[in-house]
Amino acid sequence: MKTSRYLAAVAAFSLSVSACGDSAGSGDFASAALDSDDQKASYGIGLNVGRQIADTRDRLDRAAFMRGVTDALEDNDLAVTEDELQRVLTAFSQQIQAAAAQERARLGQENAEAGAAYQAENGQREGVTTTDSGLQYEVLREGDGASPTAESTVRLHYRGSLIDGTEFDSSYDGEPAEFNAGRLIPGFTEALLLMSEGSHFRIVIPSEIGYGPGGSGTIPPNATLIFEIELIEIL
Repeated sequence: MKTSRYLAAVAAFSLSVSACGDSAGSGDFASAALDSDDQKASYGIGLNVGRQIADTRDRLDRAAFMRGVTDALEDNDLAVTEDELQRVLTAFSQQIQAAAAQERARLGQENAEAGAAYQAENGQREGVTTTDSGLQYEVLREGDGASPTAESTVRLHYRGSLIDGTEFDSSYDGEPAEFNAGRLIPGFTEALLLMSEGSHFRIVIPSEIGYGPGGSGTIPPNATLIFEIELIEIL
């Protein structure tokens, strides 16, 4: 996050709303009309800006924010000097970044501890094998076809979830997915190389061979992942 992000967001909001019509008035925003295309476009612009600065929600003064938007739209004289704005925006941005990093570290630690406990319990279940890397797999159905290599392209169905049951990805709503077996997260690749065509595995991937402390998209930092994989064929 950088200071320019806030300035760009407000500038984009101001310019776009100006183009769409007079939508920056005051009043009860929750009941603002969304009938015309301009109104819907203005709502979309507001959503985009809100999403860009969502991590400031606890500190953003909405009245002051809207005053800034209005001054930009009306080309009013600045109520705060540019130098002062630059100073406070830089400090604000740094503080928000630090708070976000601290929260991410806290969440990562919680996930690491919860994942370790889950893996310890899952590893005791009958039929679960734990490899040297920490990958855990359970054979739900053993196939009788060939096994892929890291260079193979495979067609498969899969479902991914977190240990709390939250599903983050699945191919079962559509056609099977196709992947190069060696270009996936290490734990998924390792599991694929243990499978044969027709196999159905349930696997547990520790974060160290998953997405690690960085996470990915909706996958939080240090998350332990659970996948069901059906290897349909090697292409």
